[in-house]
Amino acid sequence: MATGHPTAHVPPDEPRTATVISGEQSNTSLIYRSTGIPIICKVYRQLHAGFNPDIELPTALGDAGSPHVPLTIGWVDGEWPDLSTAQGTARGSFAAAQQFLPDVEDAWRVALLAAAHAHDFQDQARALGEATAHVHLSLAELFPTRACQEADRAGTAATWRRRLTIAIAEVPAIAERRAAIEAVYEQALGIEWPPLQRIHGDYHLGQVLQVPNMGWVLLDFEGEPLRPMAERTQLDLALRDVAGMLRSFDYVSGSIRLDDPERSPASVRAWAKNARHAFVEGYTQTTGADLESVAPLLAALELDKAVYEAIYEARNRPTWVSIPLQAIARLVERTARVS
Repeated sequence: MATGHPTAHVPPDEPRTATVISGEQSNTSLIYRSTGIPIICKVYRQLHAGFNPDIELPTALGDAGSPHVPLTIGWVDGEWPDLSTAQGTARGSFAAAQQFLPDVEDAWRVALLAAAHAHDFQDQARALGEATAHVHLSLAELFPTRACQEADRAGTAATWRRRLTIAIAEVPAIAERRAAIEAVYEQALGIEWPPLQRIHGDYHLGQVLQVPNMGWVLLDFEGEPLRPMAERTQLDLALRDVAGMLRSFDYVSGSIRLDDPERSPASVRAWAKNARHAFVEGYTQTTGADLESVAPLLAALELDKAVYEAIYEARNRPTWVSIPLQAIARLVERTARVS
């Protein structure tokens, strides 16, 4: 059984042409074009019980007037047989429709082009930090927050260590830095952590669009698609999104060095460093957060992300594994200097 939930933004009924986007892994998206607002409808091929955060979060943000998300047009949810539950059924999201923003580039392509031509990206990175901060502030107002408990810290630390063990097994080069990596994690556990809230959950440059007259617009709030829905809707650290974006800037510089080995490594690293600094500056000025006081935690989150990337690249793109490996080396050395 399926039920449709249109919003106040449903455009007038009129003839539309439909095309299917190719190359997606976990969803099927259809673009509907007409003389009015174009619509993208995402059909979830992997069903999970619960309200998909890719509908829940941007709908709440849009209703609150946020300019940093597309308008939600509506969604479809329903039930399906599930013998693992006491009721024998499960209920969740089937599909979602939102405003489609055509002829725009995602932040990854914009940043990659800027880095390839050695164009300064600081103003755009600062604006992206501001947009990210506004979304985090809005999510903290729209949804519950709570103080971080010792159980949360312990669970996060267990995840860090489990991922590191897997990474060492699959990327042996990481083994020589195990003690240094664990030292970074221990430093993070030695400070007070900020409150938990709803976040994007899978934040990087590819999840943001540069839209004329709108600025940076965030997409794909569903979190990591392979995680159970119950985990993707849990409260988390907003710093996790910040760490994800910092890693994404580093990936820009890493991909440039792979594609253009003649390019000065120092110049590309300087581009990434300036972009990272501007992003953090925009974020902190907007939120008022003191990231210096939680620097060990941000370093640990970024390091854990790099460890995850090493596993991913070893499995899927072995020629790219040098990017997270170099990041791991920098992160542990930088933390050692600070301490």
